[in-house]
Amino acid sequence: MKKKHKEIMAILADAKKLAHRYRALTGKPLGITGEIAEFEAARLLDLKLVEARQAGYDAIRYENGAEHRLQIKGRCILPSAKPGQRIGKIDIKKEFDGVLLVLMDESFNATAIYEADRESVVAALTAPGSKSRNERSALGISKFTSVAKQVWSVENKQGGH
Repeated sequence: MKKKHKEIMAILADAKKLAHRYRALTGKPLGITGEIAEFEAARLLDLKLVEARQAGYDAIRYENGAEHRLQIKGRCILPSAKPGQRIGKIDIKKEFDGVLLVLMDESFNATAIYEADRESVVAALTAPGSKSRNERSALGISKFTSVAKQVWSVENKQGGH
């Protein structure tokens, strides 16, 4: 398993470089942000990724004998990014205990990870007033971080619970 993990990390390192070059040439993302975010969260927070296409969550954290099912969302924040960026859809009909947001720089390196529990996410998504939130289940990054706690940052390189 250790050899497989090393190989995956090497492939992701290559993919990060390719995605960065692709964006520089085309101005468009390559579409690998979510995959990278999952592996970065698992690596930095010691999570167990679940089988691909698991409905509702991407990883499991074991804490005090309990299983916490986590959705993982990722977002690259470019230096020229405008405020108001949104994260991907969060389907509150699915089973999950919390949501992680992995923020990455233009080279797809994690800069910060935030975690919000299910109740906070559901409350934010169902609060009246935003068509984006209410109809598309999409939270802005600033809204998500306001209901979440930062669990890892590149500055302090620590995480966990």
